[in-house]
Amino acid sequence: MEPRLGFDAIDEAYQHWTRQWPEAAASMAAATSIMRAQQIVLGAVDAALKSHGLTFARYEALVLLSFTRSGSLPLGKMGQRLMIHPTSVTNIVDRLVHDGLVERVAHPSDRRTTLARITSAGRELVERATLAVNAVHFGVGSLDETDQRNLVRVIRELRRTAGDFADDTVTALDQDRQP
Repeated sequence: MEPRLGFDAIDEAYQHWTRQWPEAAASMAAATSIMRAQQIVLGAVDAALKSHGLTFARYEALVLLSFTRSGSLPLGKMGQRLMIHPTSVTNIVDRLVHDGLVERVAHPSDRRTTLARITSAGRELVERATLAVNAVHFGVGSLDETDQRNLVRVIRELRRTAGDFADDTVTALDQDRQP
């Protein structure tokens, strides 16, 4: 980790922004805070996964496959669920296949579709890696559960208004809040 500054750089930028563009200062500070938080969280998660030979992208793919009933998904569906470009899915799956964690198999009824299927080695690794990621609380363990849920709620609203998912989607977090 880089040496800490003796001040909050985002707050300092906010002060400058307020003088020059006051109508956008809060937006700049919010966006910059999200981007910096993403760097911090990804750094913590990547550090936890490093000893397992995984990046977060590869870990996410393994987790996704492990959550399915059959342990497999079409590559296109993986891209949709991981919200990444098809080329990225191909690259991730290529690396996982190379490491023996995933195998490519033909779809049983659609010859045009290739499935990625998690191997037993992939299942074992994703279990160990998940223990490591859980141990660092995905990099947000310094926040209590209420703050974590509030953070999810605020960012979810940003995602919803950006069209990331259907407006009427009800989440497990929404259900957990109901009495």
